[in-house]
Amino acid sequence: MWPAGPASAPEPSPQAPLAVLSKVELRVSCRHLLDRDTLNKSDPCVLLLMQSQGQWTEVDRSEVIKSNLNPVFAKIFTVDYYFEEVQKLRFEVYDSHGHAGVGTHDDDFLGGMECTVGQIVAQKRVTKPLFLKYGKFAGKSTITVISEEISGNNGYVELAFRAKKLDDKDLFSKSDPFLEIYRIDDDRSEQLVYRTEVVKNNLSPIWEPFKVSLNSLCSCEEKRKLRVRKGDGDHPIPPNEYLKALVAVGEICQDYDSDKKFSALGFGARIPPKYEVSHDFAINFNPDNDECEGIQGVVESYQSCLPKIQLYGPTNVAPIISKVARVAADEERTKEASQYFILLILTDGVVTDMADTREAIVRASYLPMSIIIVGVGNADFTDMQILDGDDGVLRSPRGEPVLRDIVQFVPFREFKNASPTALAKCVLAEVPKQVVEYYSYKAFPPRCPQPDTPDSNLSSPQ
Repeated sequence: MWPAGPASAPEPSPQAPLAVLSKVELRVSCRHLLDRDTLNKSDPCVLLLMQSQGQWTEVDRSEVIKSNLNPVFAKIFTVDYYFEEVQKLRFEVYDSHGHAGVGTHDDDFLGGMECTVGQIVAQKRVTKPLFLKYGKFAGKSTITVISEEISGNNGYVELAFRAKKLDDKDLFSKSDPFLEIYRIDDDRSEQLVYRTEVVKNNLSPIWEPFKVSLNSLCSCEEKRKLRVRKGDGDHPIPPNEYLKALVAVGEICQDYDSDKKFSALGFGARIPPKYEVSHDFAINFNPDNDECEGIQGVVESYQSCLPKIQLYGPTNVAPIISKVARVAADEERTKEASQYFILLILTDGVVTDMADTREAIVRASYLPMSIIIVGVGNADFTDMQILDGDDGVLRSPRGEPVLRDIVQFVPFREFKNASPTALAKCVLAEVPKQVVEYYSYKAFPPRCPQPDTPDSNLSSPQ
């Protein structure tokens, strides 16, 4: 087991027993766990220990989540909270090789974190790094613990779910479906409430009934909204078509990025706090730093952002193209000019600011950048083919041609049943040529001079 920390606070006097102030529910998730397995990813499990009379004792443990380095555990830990007492907790994360083997081998230890119940209750959400033995950081691994005090209504509700004619996600057998039930909180964030068992090889499953406390399910508010998501035993929840395209293309692109940080922007939505329409907003809601850690960070920001916004037309992409072009122009002005930018646009609608988009692309064709557009859904994407320029040279509304072809459009529906590798191969096929052409033009300046101030020639956000 992980080495014990400092001694606990003195035990309370038997003559003055402490009254339980309340009960607290703890939800646990981790990010960037170490990968201890050779052929696949770690299968993490969390052990909760509490200190009593200087000794650490296991009080509960989570379920095992298969092959996941960024797990969100469905298990809810419940602890008694004594206001006057320092209650020390330790969370230990292990790569499980079967329930009986959790925590028995040093090689399975993925990291631990210590805190007090009071700290979690006061902060409501605690994120800390995980440590290995001897105070060594477990890479970039972190653990997040969210607390919620249980209200006076401690009732339970029993739920039962069934489904019919589910999509088949497996190639050689039927899907192995399961459900995840999420509570939508006041800030529009989602908390995992319950994860059902997996029903093997069944497209019309009936899951076992289960009980969950009213506090966990809806904070004892009957009108609070819930979200139910379906997953398959071999296909984690929820990648929709946006996420499938993002991951397929992004995981290849990120291998060529030194810091693995990506700006992630949204468009066509009403965003908090005033819910005004925006065509250029950071999906992590941090306008000062719109970068996410790796493609996984982009996915998590997208999943967190979606419940908080209201999707809204029209589909204006010129503002985002112009924004990235300004960054590329700044890079071009440096002596090194060593960075090349790839803008991946995922959209389920046709472009409604076509004239401004054509103008922005012509301006961007002089800069170190390429644009990949993936059309999601069944819309008519004829205009996107025009932007691609494969059938002719794209021109601005004023008739000025692009310096070089920098746009690649791919309709996702043509790859819906193909492997992610096939999609990525098609989407990225033209990028190497576009990069070579850019640096060729830089070595031999084109006849049409590049504007000295690209910003003034780019389309302004609408």
